[in-house]
Amino acid sequence: MNAIVALCHFCELHGPRTLFCTEVLHSPLPQGASSGDISGQNEQAEEEEGGIQMSSRIRSHSPAEGASADSSSPGPKKSDMCEASGCRSLAGGHPGYVSHDKETSIKYVSHQHPNHPQLFSIVRQACVRSLSCEVCPGREGPIFFGDEQHGFVFSHTFFIKDSLARGFQRWYSIITIMMDRIYLINSWPFLLGKIRGIIDELQGKALKVFEAEQFGCPQRAQRMNTAFTPFLHQRNGNAARSLTSLTNDENLWACLHTSFAWLLKACGSRLTEKLLEGAPTEDTLVQMEKLADLKEESEGWDGSEEEEKPSSQPDVVEGQELSKSSPETSLMPDCNSWNIAHRRLSVFRSLRHMRQVLGASAFRMLAWHVLMGNQVIWKARDMDLVQSAFDVLRTMLPIGCVRIIPYSDQYEEAYRCNFLGLSPHVQIPPHILSSEFAVLVEVRAATRSSLYPTLFDDEQSLNKYEFIVTSGSPVAADRVGPTILNKIEAALTNQNLSVDVVDQCLVCLKEEWMNKVKVLFKFTKVDSRPKEDTQKLLSILGAAEEDNVKLLKFWMTGLSKTYKSHLMSTVRSPTSSESRN
Repeated sequence: MNAIVALCHFCELHGPRTLFCTEVLHSPLPQGASSGDISGQNEQAEEEEGGIQMSSRIRSHSPAEGASADSSSPGPKKSDMCEASGCRSLAGGHPGYVSHDKETSIKYVSHQHPNHPQLFSIVRQACVRSLSCEVCPGREGPIFFGDEQHGFVFSHTFFIKDSLARGFQRWYSIITIMMDRIYLINSWPFLLGKIRGIIDELQGKALKVFEAEQFGCPQRAQRMNTAFTPFLHQRNGNAARSLTSLTNDENLWACLHTSFAWLLKACGSRLTEKLLEGAPTEDTLVQMEKLADLKEESEGWDGSEEEEKPSSQPDVVEGQELSKSSPETSLMPDCNSWNIAHRRLSVFRSLRHMRQVLGASAFRMLAWHVLMGNQVIWKARDMDLVQSAFDVLRTMLPIGCVRIIPYSDQYEEAYRCNFLGLSPHVQIPPHILSSEFAVLVEVRAATRSSLYPTLFDDEQSLNKYEFIVTSGSPVAADRVGPTILNKIEAALTNQNLSVDVVDQCLVCLKEEWMNKVKVLFKFTKVDSRPKEDTQKLLSILGAAEEDNVKLLKFWMTGLSKTYKSHLMSTVRSPTSSESRN
């Protein structure tokens, strides 16, 4: 977690002061912070807690820690420090503490003040605010404050017993500073519990010392019997004692470093970032509706066998399919495993593969008809080849616009399916062959040994087939076409994009145009706007061209029932409420 945890103290002579802080370093230690600078000066103390290695050899002494300060140091001057180390945690020359997280290569460094001037200023301001204006009722407890410029602070103020202090107690706070407000707020329960535990431990140790001192020499009776002394003289003569003296713990700062380092590591590990996909896409909604319909249908059967439907009416569902074998395929003998594997290799792998096989112009004509919602007919003996072609082509359409009959022994009308697979002997009506709303792909045996280069060296290619694409309304090469088609072709021709990246491009393009479809649906079907306003809207959407308008109208049929009903209910509810009023 990119944060700083600090212990602050309110000195009666100097006001709020930072005693001890722990920060996270993702890069090498600050300048001058190397173990070689202090080799031979301090004993090495190694501790292990939660996979963090502790060492006291990390940093050489810096002016920010309170000794030999110069004018360029961000820390307080020596003259501002309490004589009895009340405003100092680490003694002069102490190198500080560091924890090495071996798993993440992160260092947790502790010293009195951050070495970076900007961080020093942020911690200093948070310290002053936590012990002056930003306090909770009773002056003890947690509080949250901050801003975007100086960071956000979780502060917990508390008192430590001191028999020599005014009121027999001194004021401290533990603050956690970070720039991510949401992360800090979400960590409030965790930080509150752990910091409260640290505070309880400090207060418990200080209470034992206080009770022992009061038992030996009660300060309350002594002060009542002492002659009146001017307040200012009393303040100057009673410097604050150090926290190690108040708790009688010489290893206090090492223990605090261990606790603060663990707190930063544990708080950073408990919350992880996850990718939120937002609202479900239209394809997801349609799939959920189809699954719900299938579930209801299966429950309605009550375990009875489904009645066999006549071959003249093959089943078809939007976004789903049910193959219907032809007499030829049903009479074929069983193939051995080698022949089955050999057949399955003769399939289309992706849109890019299909474009390379069919050629740029033939693929553009086929893709244009697919996007416009026209009927796409494939005639071939190989059912796997037809199935693979439909699996590839359907990726250009929303699921709600896909209606497939993968293989049939007779022609089916366009209202039943927009993808139709036929065996070679099936006769197609002449008006369909000459229609501008249909495209036919005939798969024949190749008359030449190789019609195009082999695409996969280790797999059987499709060079044994010849593909003939015809339509009653061929797409002219110079025709602009729908915008999405041009973008799809640009992605397919970009060899720097892998097949997976192209698939993601298709998803993004479909979502982009489905959003335009939603706007147009609400504008025309729900609000019933005039044609002039609709034309202006299409211009704003960048879809005023004829092909784009046809595409939007066809894709409108793929909107989910959930979206349509939700839109209708949200539009009608204000009207009904107004009528009641």
